[in-house]
Amino acid sequence: MAEVTVAQFAEVLKVPVERLLTQLDEAGLKVSGAEDTISDDAKMELLTFLRRSHGKKAADTTAPRKITLKRKQQTELRMKASQGRARTVNVEVRAKRTYVKRDVLEKKAQEQREELEKKRVAEEERRQEEAQKLELQRKEQEEARRIAEEQQAKERADEAARLKAEQEQAERQRKRREEQARRDKKEAKAKPTRYGRKELHVATGKSGQRRIKKPRRRRTVHVAGDSQHGFEMPTAPVVREVAIPEALTVGELAQRMAIKAPEVIRTLMNMGVIATINQSLDQDTATLVVEELGHTPMPVSETEIEDKLIESQVVVDAEEKPRAPVVTIMGHVDHGKTSLLDYIRSTRVTEGEAGGITQHIGAYHVKTDKGVITFLDTPGHEAFTAMRARGAQVTDIVILVVAADDGVKPQTEEAVKHARAAGVPMVIAVNKIDLEASDPDRVKNELSALDVIPEDWGGDVMFVSVSAKTGQGIDDLLDAVLLQAEVLELKAVDQGPAAGVVIESSLEKGRGAVATLLVSRGELRAGDTILAGKEVGRIRAMFDESGEEIGAAGPSTPVVVLGLSGTPNAGDEMLVVEDERKAKEVATLRQGRQRDVKLAQQQAAKLEDVFSQMQEGERHSVNLLIKADVQGSSEALSQALTQLSHDEVDVKVISTGVGGITESDVNLAAASNAVVIGFNVRADAAARAAIKETGVDLHYYSVIYEAIDEVKKAISGLLSPEIREQIVGLAEVREVFRSPKFGQVAGCMVADGYVRRNLPIRVLRDNVVIFEGELDSLRRFKDDVNEVRAGTECGIGVKNYNDIKVGDQLECFERQEVARSV
Repeated sequence: MAEVTVAQFAEVLKVPVERLLTQLDEAGLKVSGAEDTISDDAKMELLTFLRRSHGKKAADTTAPRKITLKRKQQTELRMKASQGRARTVNVEVRAKRTYVKRDVLEKKAQEQREELEKKRVAEEERRQEEAQKLELQRKEQEEARRIAEEQQAKERADEAARLKAEQEQAERQRKRREEQARRDKKEAKAKPTRYGRKELHVATGKSGQRRIKKPRRRRTVHVAGDSQHGFEMPTAPVVREVAIPEALTVGELAQRMAIKAPEVIRTLMNMGVIATINQSLDQDTATLVVEELGHTPMPVSETEIEDKLIESQVVVDAEEKPRAPVVTIMGHVDHGKTSLLDYIRSTRVTEGEAGGITQHIGAYHVKTDKGVITFLDTPGHEAFTAMRARGAQVTDIVILVVAADDGVKPQTEEAVKHARAAGVPMVIAVNKIDLEASDPDRVKNELSALDVIPEDWGGDVMFVSVSAKTGQGIDDLLDAVLLQAEVLELKAVDQGPAAGVVIESSLEKGRGAVATLLVSRGELRAGDTILAGKEVGRIRAMFDESGEEIGAAGPSTPVVVLGLSGTPNAGDEMLVVEDERKAKEVATLRQGRQRDVKLAQQQAAKLEDVFSQMQEGERHSVNLLIKADVQGSSEALSQALTQLSHDEVDVKVISTGVGGITESDVNLAAASNAVVIGFNVRADAAARAAIKETGVDLHYYSVIYEAIDEVKKAISGLLSPEIREQIVGLAEVREVFRSPKFGQVAGCMVADGYVRRNLPIRVLRDNVVIFEGELDSLRRFKDDVNEVRAGTECGIGVKNYNDIKVGDQLECFERQEVARSV
């Protein structure tokens, strides 16, 4: 379009000329009047200005910043009544969701970042000010120390001069005394006595006096420059800051406080603890002793070497990449957890488990059509609580399996608590929907009582109905898991030294220590030196869950490694280290610290056990020595059996371990009078020979609840029987007679049951027991009888009681012993 005037352009736009002139002026285009011409570039600039201004205005005035959508849905539930009739319950679900405009969120985020930056700058300035204050204080302290040292040096010089003057004066006095002694001796020669002896002169100096031994006193000695000693008595008690590690001996504690060990032992005895000089003390006990003796305790951690080793590891500053989610399958026993996982990875696992239950933590890396997922299968039996808790701590998502025909069980509630404690989302898999007795609504109602609300009820937990037998709903379950993982945006660095966690460990013949690890970051390779808890070693071989040897493993990948020095505990952190020597040093320190802390705790508990036995009397105890195939089973079995302790019987696990039963285990059991429990392990030839010699009781188990039941029976056999009283008869006193032989004799009518001669009786007056004793005589007319039944008259004499009145009741009872059980 050719250049036109402002008036012509206004006519084309159908706007007043004055308004167009105003818009041109706001757009920065200078025109003097309606007859001025404008170019095409000016027209485009005006159009851009108008679009921008109009868009900003629309954005500011018309577009809402926040939209709230409300949804209401009504459904009906049919509930079974107790009398067989069904009733309908209306359920109304109201959902409200609010969507906030992105630029508003970005603005808030920017404001938050600015606020954090201001706080960071203020914190940095505060730290600089504190550093300057500390530096100024340090300089002032150094100056004060320098002045004090100069003053002390001057005082020492003055003291040395004074001592030198005193020494010179003493030397002059000594010479005068010697000169006087010579003169006295010379005069004595000229004065003979009447007995023909010369006079004896005793020296007046200190050399002629008898020295009296005085008790030694502690004094502070200052050595002067001329080898003369000066002594000062301490003016106040010396208060020391005593560093206290996690465990130390009595002798070491005394040395740190600069006192003698008997004084520490005396303090411990006053506190009720019997200890020797070489006995270990835990940190809490040592802290109390230090405070009791007037010093300041300084608890310290002995993990400095470990911290330096961890800090020395090079962490690659690489970009984080998406990783596979770690999914833990939890639920009650026999609800189909392993069967569900079995269908997903198309192998059979449950049939190989003893008793049809999973007794180990299985880690599997599964490649599905929907993506890669790492599954952890945890046991469902109640004894494996600790193992399930560890499974929840290393996982990203929890699949809670609930049988549609069985509903929520105790282990189901426990799994919900573990998942919430770990802060991970849950996906509920309602299994066994192919059965006729399945009721998914029952599962939803019972889980709603635990605050697990389904999404279709307005909650935030996804419920998926599945069948591990037919495969129904498996794809929907995997979609739900991957959707949850996408929301979590799981990422990890897949380069550099690896780190992870120990899932399980065992000791296998021919392979040594075998550990199942889950890599959390970095890349784990065969040949790497790893530190896992208190064990260290170089990876000799690495396998996946199917037993195939692999060379490397990235994040979220479970692997089985060989080459560790021992079996680490399940849940220990794993770290790849470069310096093998430092790693071994850290492992040795951890082993020693664990041993010292355990010994100190045991010794601290001994006195408590003695006091409790003195108060409660003699108690029975069942000592157990447990050996299992894997660390997790050993821990679970030990915890389950220890909880069986009773008020009268203590269950003590004196030792636990992984691997076969050895001769040393048998000897320890024989010395401790313990029962050996082998869980999926057997005794070697030397151990079997030792068992024949010592007679140690050995039991093999492959299912954990069988072992628990056997120990329960053993505890029940040690419990004292319960004494129960049963009333067998009641007689009413109708008349009271006097007998010269038996005293008072009650003429009675047996109203209920029977009265027998050798049973104890009670005398009741107005339904209140006033006497309890034995029968002295029981007669029917003039004949002695052993038993009188209801509806029969008799004469009863009560032994050692002569206050029976008409209307009293005689209650006959017998005591029965009932065996007790745990």
